[in-house]
Amino acid sequence: MTESQTREKPRILCLHGFRTSAKILETQIHKWPESVLEKLDLVYLDAPYPSTGKSGVEGIFDPPYFEWFQANQDFTEYENFEECMAFIEDFMVKNGPFDGLLGFSQGAILAAALPGMQAEGLVLTKVPKIKFLILISGAKLGGSKFGAPPLAANAFSSPVKCPSLHVIGENDFLKPESIALLDSFVDPIIIHHPKSHTIPRLDDQSLEIVNNFIEKIRNFAAT
Repeated sequence: MTESQTREKPRILCLHGFRTSAKILETQIHKWPESVLEKLDLVYLDAPYPSTGKSGVEGIFDPPYFEWFQANQDFTEYENFEECMAFIEDFMVKNGPFDGLLGFSQGAILAAALPGMQAEGLVLTKVPKIKFLILISGAKLGGSKFGAPPLAANAFSSPVKCPSLHVIGENDFLKPESIALLDSFVDPIIIHHPKSHTIPRLDDQSLEIVNNFIEKIRNFAAT
């Protein structure tokens, strides 16, 4: 494959869920057909902190498990959030450039807030602008369930303009937050699926939506 062919693929940094891992996210994403995955250059990153408690995927996926940051029980106070931002930026500097982000659960919550924080000049100042987001089981920092860490206080003060694909489960405990998050985006593209808090297989309709989104973001890749 020539360099120009490689560069046509959007390069995407993938952020896994709470107390899981890069390897687990990669396994979950591989439920999607090869016809989709071959169009994307997906890079998976382990979060910086080893899990501080029981993982929801114990017995399903093998450890180790990681978390991006920690919060108190009602999500009003956060630890290691700024350190997490620095960790992600450092990885992007060394392994980029990246065109966009894909996140699941805690990774999606983080990814959703990053363009707004980047626009404010608070994070990701040494890397190119995030051009698009794929958010699976996402939620809003500063929404009804999750308070905003100081760094993310104004992340959604303006509508997020970059193209965004939102994957929302009908039986996901984060469904209300995922739907509320849509209001913060200009023209969000949405896939609804019947499952719970998971990365779903794609039915024909979802596959068409994903393929159309990839066509859209390929125009942004490596520009």
